[in-house]
Amino acid sequence: MPTDAPLPPPDFELASAFPEAGWLRQVAAARDWAAIRQYVDGLPHGTDRAFLVRVVAEVPGVEHFLREVVAAAPDDVLALTILGSREIEIGWSIRTAARAKDVSREQFRQMHEHLRQAEQLLIRATALDPTHDAAWAARLNTARGLQLGQNEARRRYDRLAAHHPNHFTGQARLLQQLCPKWSGSWEAAHGFARECLLGAPEGALSGGLVAEAHLEHWLDLSSTGNARTEYLRQANVHPELVEAAERSVLHPHHRPTYGWVTVQGNFAALFSLIGDTARAAAHFRALGNLASKYPWSYLGEPADAYVRHRAAALGTAGRTGRGGR
Repeated sequence: MPTDAPLPPPDFELASAFPEAGWLRQVAAARDWAAIRQYVDGLPHGTDRAFLVRVVAEVPGVEHFLREVVAAAPDDVLALTILGSREIEIGWSIRTAARAKDVSREQFRQMHEHLRQAEQLLIRATALDPTHDAAWAARLNTARGLQLGQNEARRRYDRLAAHHPNHFTGQARLLQQLCPKWSGSWEAAHGFARECLLGAPEGALSGGLVAEAHLEHWLDLSSTGNARTEYLRQANVHPELVEAAERSVLHPHHRPTYGWVTVQGNFAALFSLIGDTARAAAHFRALGNLASKYPWSYLGEPADAYVRHRAAALGTAGRTGRGGR
């Protein structure tokens, strides 16, 4: 594009980065189970199927169609997993993303009802196929929502990792469980993130968990005063982020896989907050104008936060083309 062209606004549409997401939504809305089944069964080995399962599970009303599929084929692991994931989506939408103190007793009751239904479906799925990555990843969400504890969540993650090491969705879900807001600790969260970084092949997304842990820690601090600024100024934070970025999304072996937009965004956001605009710019250029609501919702209204920090990183006269998907 011309060098004086204005930068495009951020694009939060998942299908812009992954066109298959748009197609999956369409066939789910059309109740075409055969198409969903054929597509998922044809995915290459090692694909993070939890990502695609959630795409279908987020389609409004899809639970009615899925219940019919499960009723007709009660041993269909994929149908059990997607329906369980849909029950989780419904339950979490009732709870909302508010802090626990701001969620009513009735909201919790309804949420737990849906999560218990999900748990029964997912227990059956993992009993039928103990290697199914999306089912175990979904059970990490039910463990967290039903407050089954750190040990049970880790047990479920270990069952997933035994068959699918470096499973990014599973790692990200356990990381959330390990944060203090879910009765974990920062020592556990940062320790697990580094464990994932060092255990993954170079170029894998797992390094992004280091950034996510720091972002969650930053957000947990008071927004008044200097606590957040002082946290990012600690001697270890910047070099840990540099190492993680260079071993993951900036590594020559990196290939954009499900979740890459969020990981690039996490690094862009944190380097922006630290004031390292040169490193933030590298991640913004990789993104083009692609974005996910997380992490930018942590920094204010997502689109405004993205545009503001991108402008600072690239310079108000800076221009970038659309990055790889």
